[in-house]
Amino acid sequence: MAYTLANLQSDIRNYTEVGDNVFTADILKPIIINAENKIYREVDTDSDRFYAVSSLVIGNRYVTIPADLRFIRYVQLKDSDGNQFYLEQRDTSFMAEYYSTPGTSSVDIPLYFANWDEEFWVVAPTPDKTYAITLAYNKEPESITVDTAGTYLSNKYQDLLLYACLVNAYGYLKGPQDMIQYYNQAYEKALMSYAIEQQGRRRRDEYQDGVIRTVLDSRNPSSNK
Repeated sequence: MAYTLANLQSDIRNYTEVGDNVFTADILKPIIINAENKIYREVDTDSDRFYAVSSLVIGNRYVTIPADLRFIRYVQLKDSDGNQFYLEQRDTSFMAEYYSTPGTSSVDIPLYFANWDEEFWVVAPTPDKTYAITLAYNKEPESITVDTAGTYLSNKYQDLLLYACLVNAYGYLKGPQDMIQYYNQAYEKALMSYAIEQQGRRRRDEYQDGVIRTVLDSRNPSSNK
């Protein structure tokens, strides 16, 4: 059975035999969120793989960052002739040094990208013409504490989510170590099955067709001022 937030809260209370006078909704919220984040950190979930598309134009070195970005997988450029290029990620200090070095500020085929601020990446060199740009990234997953009707995780991997929550719940209660160990072992076993299934989907490329592509507006940060 797929979990809603209410179902999950009820099962946590039932498994730990602790009522809602202790495990209130406010207490359970961080327990659940931390359990979700633990799973997402340990396994790259395919359902959260997205693409954003935009354009780089001559003279504009800035790219809008997707608002729901968790981490980037790759950045691809394509010119009008169909030639494709993949950008290498660098840090901000590299870009600052790059653009302060004489002879590197002229326009050319972009080779690198880096964080500029919370809204933009910067590429280098500055684009010499228009390029189509594709950002392959993983988005921030929805928490069941927000999407209370259910999430990808709670709809398909209820045991994994429950075990992760129970490990956290018994830790919060400072419960018996044997119970924490029991549910941690159950969690690790469920996590292994989950990881194998995610890897199998990636090999079969089930998410390639029909993947969501978001159009980004690549503006120059200075235009907002």
